[in-house]
Amino acid sequence: MRRIIETGLKKPPAPHAWAIVSNGTLYSVHVPIRPDGSIENGDATQQTEITLADLQATLKAAGADLKDVVLVQIYLTSLEHKPAVDEVYKRFFDEPYPVRACIAVSELPTPGTIIEIVATATPSN
Repeated sequence: MRRIIETGLKKPPAPHAWAIVSNGTLYSVHVPIRPDGSIENGDATQQTEITLADLQATLKAAGADLKDVVLVQIYLTSLEHKPAVDEVYKRFFDEPYPVRACIAVSELPTPGTIIEIVATATPSN
């Protein structure tokens, strides 16, 4: 059985949920969306901060936290953004870090975004 997590984020225009728990595992996807539903179009640091803050809030809504994240997939429109992303990432996650992939893509579906994060977590509750 799967349970949709109410993240408090504005419903995405595409046909998907922001987060689902299924068989004890949380699956989530995040872009730099502000609480009012607008998209952060700033630099890599700003976009990463908002995206990871949204992930953190989603985890909390699911009864989990960042320590429960086991896999992070980061999609960037350019690997030039990776150093800034890494700096912000280290402020959110502690060692031992989750398994992580960082993938460069030509573009993302949400206009103006340079980052999209997919995370998998195993909430302990």
